[in-house]
Amino acid sequence: MLKAPAADSTLRILTVLGSQRGPMAAAAIATRLGLPRSTVYQLLATLVDHGFVIHLPESRRYALGLASFELGSGFTRQQPLSLLGAPLLATLVDRTGESAHLAVMHGAEVVYVVEERARHRPTLVTEVGVRLPAHLTASGKAMLAALPPAQLRALYPSDSAFVSRTGTGPSDGRALRAELAAIREAGVATEVGAVTQGLASVGVAVLDGSGWPVASVACTYRSDDDGAAPDGLVQEVTRVAGELSRRIGGADAPPQK
Repeated sequence: MLKAPAADSTLRILTVLGSQRGPMAAAAIATRLGLPRSTVYQLLATLVDHGFVIHLPESRRYALGLASFELGSGFTRQQPLSLLGAPLLATLVDRTGESAHLAVMHGAEVVYVVEERARHRPTLVTEVGVRLPAHLTASGKAMLAALPPAQLRALYPSDSAFVSRTGTGPSDGRALRAELAAIREAGVATEVGAVTQGLASVGVAVLDGSGWPVASVACTYRSDDDGAAPDGLVQEVTRVAGELSRRIGGADAPPQK
């Protein structure tokens, strides 16, 4: 039994509004959530009063308001992914002996927000704040594989959007789409020598409650010609990505197949 049903209903309304691409009618919200219309109207009125929702009288619809945006901005300012991810990555390094990093998407690039270096391992380019083309990195490809096709097309509108560092990695849209399909099937992304020759990485996306990739966890290791990951590394990266997803209230990472 819910201890605060009104609070639960209010949060569910905000969640459904945040999941839509446009404003919603109160009746549609009530139907979606299985709530009485009168209850939805009362809660929407309160949310409007506090700025979390705006009412569009011409269309008789509701959308998220400025206060909701500011709340989301507060989430960004507090850097919860970094705070939650750092201890998990430290454990990942301890368990695998390989360097690990946490990255987020920024356009068609990844930005590294946490790095944990393992002892006696090569120096990496993935320092905190460094940006790299997403399609070349295991971190980036793990997140790209979880994006809808329209978003992917927006990030890579033509083959001119593809750059290379070492002469390897996908060089056009067709190659990228084929690789992302394989990543979705496997549940893990890999790159071999596309960022730094002689090094390879495996990465797994961190998903929010709607399945959107908010970050990715990856480990980098010395590679031979086939780039095979050390025993157990993929399982450990998958475990940490899933745990971070759960800690932010999101979905589990895609299962390894």
